[in-house]
Amino acid sequence: MFNLIKRDLIIHKWQILLIVPFIILFIITASDTFFVFFIASIFIPFNALAVDEKKETNILLNSLPYTRRQIIASRYLGAILYMFLSIGVASIALFVMNRPFTMTDILIGSGTFLLFSAITFPLFYIFKSGYISSIVLISGLILLAIGPPIVSLFAEHFTVITDFINQFTASELYIGVSVFIIIIYTASWLITNTIYQRKAF
Repeated sequence: MFNLIKRDLIIHKWQILLIVPFIILFIITASDTFFVFFIASIFIPFNALAVDEKKETNILLNSLPYTRRQIIASRYLGAILYMFLSIGVASIALFVMNRPFTMTDILIGSGTFLLFSAITFPLFYIFKSGYISSIVLISGLILLAIGPPIVSLFAEHFTVITDFINQFTASELYIGVSVFIIIIYTASWLITNTIYQRKAF
């Protein structure tokens, strides 16, 4: 299974080299630092899915001595591994460019990435190949752009929710959100695995 993760790194090595200028561009243009960590994390796994989608690599993968469960596991575990690597690269780039960031930025960026991945990964196996990667990435950028204003609007007009959240400490909120994201990510993994087991190639 880990050979499948290694395969993505080898096949997409030239695209991976683009991650540094890609991160630098978003450090310069992004107003929120957590956005940099989200974009950095999304680059490798979604690029791999987009390339595999165009080349219909699933036919080849199913001819290799790996079970379908291992193929899906490599996608979900690989996304987490690439997220940590990307956060490391982004942190170094932010430090070199003297752009301040906090652990909260890293947590929000990585949490947003995991939640976004959990929602979108199954779509690559539900819908017909060809356009889903572009639709997913564009939708993600749009949602990320309009997300903060929507949250601010809710905070202003739905004070019941705000009051409920304010009764918890920062640590309790971090733990609660982390558990929620882990549950959603695990559920997505199980759903995608079920879809892939039944899919014909």
